[in-house]
Amino acid sequence: MKKVLIIGSVWPEPSTTAAGHRMQQLLNSFLNFGWVTTFASTAARTHFSLDLEKIGVRTVPIQLNHSSFDDFIRELDPNIVVFDRFMVEEQFGWRVADNLPDAVRILNTEDLHSLRKTREECHKKGEKFTLGQWKSNDMTKREIASIYRSDLSLMVSTFEMELLLERLKLPKEIVMHLPFMLDEIMDESTISWPSFQDRTGFITYGNGKHTPNVDSIWYLNQKIWPLIRNELPEVTLKVFGAYLPQHIEQLHKPKEGFHVLGWAENLDAEIQSSRVCLAPIRFGAGIKGKLIQSMQNGTPSVTTNIGAEGMNDESDWPGKIQDDPLEFAESAIELYTNRKIWERAQMRGMELINQNYCKHSLEKRLKSKLEHIALNLVTHRSQNFIGQLLQQQTIASTRFMGKWIEEKNKTKTDG
Repeated sequence: MKKVLIIGSVWPEPSTTAAGHRMQQLLNSFLNFGWVTTFASTAARTHFSLDLEKIGVRTVPIQLNHSSFDDFIRELDPNIVVFDRFMVEEQFGWRVADNLPDAVRILNTEDLHSLRKTREECHKKGEKFTLGQWKSNDMTKREIASIYRSDLSLMVSTFEMELLLERLKLPKEIVMHLPFMLDEIMDESTISWPSFQDRTGFITYGNGKHTPNVDSIWYLNQKIWPLIRNELPEVTLKVFGAYLPQHIEQLHKPKEGFHVLGWAENLDAEIQSSRVCLAPIRFGAGIKGKLIQSMQNGTPSVTTNIGAEGMNDESDWPGKIQDDPLEFAESAIELYTNRKIWERAQMRGMELINQNYCKHSLEKRLKSKLEHIALNLVTHRSQNFIGQLLQQQTIASTRFMGKWIEEKNKTKTDG
């Protein structure tokens, strides 16, 4: 029986973040494989944290830059170690490689953080994003080095897969497209969905700690919502999300139809009661959980090219794609008022989920890939010379730094 260890940057919060949903999917997959699963993190739990023990996952708090982690992993002796985000691989990857050289090391990217960061920087400066800017960003170099050091990196976005394979020429053996793993939407499950006429208002949602979400809500309020309300003066917009910052909460103006409501205990019910989801995302990376969740609840969406990136051919989006605020508002109004277009978009969303995000087939591919790497680890690593080179240099340099920090912390404690 295989043992898998996941090292998380945070404890999963599927009720507040798409990343939390993603991690929950991976954990459920490992449990479905019959693997003994342990989750460890240096972070503090919150009241939104998933009760992992309840689903059969052992949890262990760990310390950064501390030799107790070495003792922990040697005792656990996992066959597979998953690093949730590249920063975690930087912190713990060298210790895993040093203590458990035969363990398969997996990087769960969530998205390319460097791509999101570079786009955000360009947006703030009012500059056009280019791949050259992304490649020159120091975070990009760190993230790509982490991907090279790992035996396999899981990518959710087809766009980011193409970026790594076609633009950077990474070995195809070390990256795998693994989008969200979702249950099929069955016809009988849609019977309970409210119809077009039984739904009212628009909806948007997102975690307030995620900068693209905050910008999207602000932009929607400032540039798009007034245009929609001018044509549909009685319509309302509900804004949901945990950890929304104060300046977003202050946008709550019911008289203008703009309702900032914070975290929703049953977000699916709120999505199903709404007619259209609005997601004017101006920068970011990965695939957008809010758009996936809207499709799962039969709610068409209007988003941007960045929002739809890596998910589907934009010519067949289950809703509308517009970057210009006026065209975005016009598309939102059309989708909201035209039943035929709305129903066609709803059906396309169901098809997209069932075709591209089928849990059964994706889990099968994941299990097969991990088992193949584990059985052929020496050969697999020999095909990635750059990764071996980076791993050797990282262990040599980071071990020294990690030990120095550990001794420094001991001195502070003793003092």
